[in-house]
Amino acid sequence: MKSYFRALTIAGSDSGGGAGIQADLKTFSALDVFGMSAITALTAQNTWQVTGIFPVPPEFIGRQIDAVMEDIGCDAVKIGMLHSPEVIEVVASKLEQWRCSNVVVDPVMISKSGDKLLRDDAVAALRERLLPLATLITPNLPEASVLLGQPVETADQMPEAARALALLGPANVLIKGGHLTGQTSHDLLHERTRETMVTFACDRINTPNSHGTGCTLSSAIAAGLARGLDLHRAVAQAKEYITGALKAGAKYQTGKGHGPVHHFYNLWNKND
Repeated sequence: MKSYFRALTIAGSDSGGGAGIQADLKTFSALDVFGMSAITALTAQNTWQVTGIFPVPPEFIGRQIDAVMEDIGCDAVKIGMLHSPEVIEVVASKLEQWRCSNVVVDPVMISKSGDKLLRDDAVAALRERLLPLATLITPNLPEASVLLGQPVETADQMPEAARALALLGPANVLIKGGHLTGQTSHDLLHERTRETMVTFACDRINTPNSHGTGCTLSSAIAAGLARGLDLHRAVAQAKEYITGALKAGAKYQTGKGHGPVHHFYNLWNKND
């Protein structure tokens, strides 16, 4: 019998379908990986606002992870929205219990519409308990600023910020430069053990449909790691995938705000 490549996403649910668990599972499927989930919170949201967050009890989040790991197992874990210190502690404990490898942490703090998704008292727990367990963290510039407690706003600041983030414990750091201006978008990968810095550059895509971009990129990296790619190749392929999803998604209108990327651009509408 054949076996699937397997990836588990531990994140919040986006009722609008563009980010969170929904984006993660779509990404896994598009990249030939069997996706599983442990939902940390329900959100009522669409393309322009979050109208409510309903937290899942930490103990039940742990049960979801146990149910997946004791039966199916996984080859990579993507972690997204963890809203409280209690949830972070449960997730970190389960990663240790099940000796999970290829852990990609996307430190989700603020939605595309500007709504806060992480409690203030959870930032310290994120730093202290979860980041040291990560194979890779994928903060954007505002998230890097919060984690470090100092502004990270320019391309020149990104290398030093990556080194400082690596000192918090993650094996590798990918700082995303989507908040920078200019015709080119730069993401910076710092591999701590190899002491290397690699920049991934691509043309900036002018589109309002960028909801779920961070979730999708981190899930694509996790999918690559689940399939046995090394980190550099997993990031490179994930960058190619998100660029294609942004380009294809720019042709569509979904909702009244920030629409989603096109997760299945390489499978749907081949002649579009």
